[in-house]
Amino acid sequence: MNGLDSTLTALADPTRRGTIERLSRRPHRAGELAAAFAMSAPAISRHLRVLRMHGLVEDERVERDARLRVFRLRREPLTDLATWLADMEAFWNEQLDSFQQHVATRRKGRKR
Repeated sequence: MNGLDSTLTALADPTRRGTIERLSRRPHRAGELAAAFAMSAPAISRHLRVLRMHGLVEDERVERDARLRVFRLRREPLTDLATWLADMEAFWNEQLDSFQQHVATRRKGRKR
């Protein structure tokens, strides 16, 4: 699975997209994320595991308590997704511009 496919697979779930949105504001502990989604610790852990596996988030142990981990976004997969989306937008804009030119040309031909 390439990077973009992996990213889209991970983002297919609304809870994981919501987690990404929350982590875009600041890093969070798993317990904070579980509370935000009114979800059990094991349930949010499964979502975080998927996000980690697909490279969207990384975790770091807290110095004073090795049991706690803080999760943060990884920029690269989201940058790759944004680049792909920009390419798709450029493609469709080009298609729409061509169509608009075609329609304008046909209208000019009918006015004669």
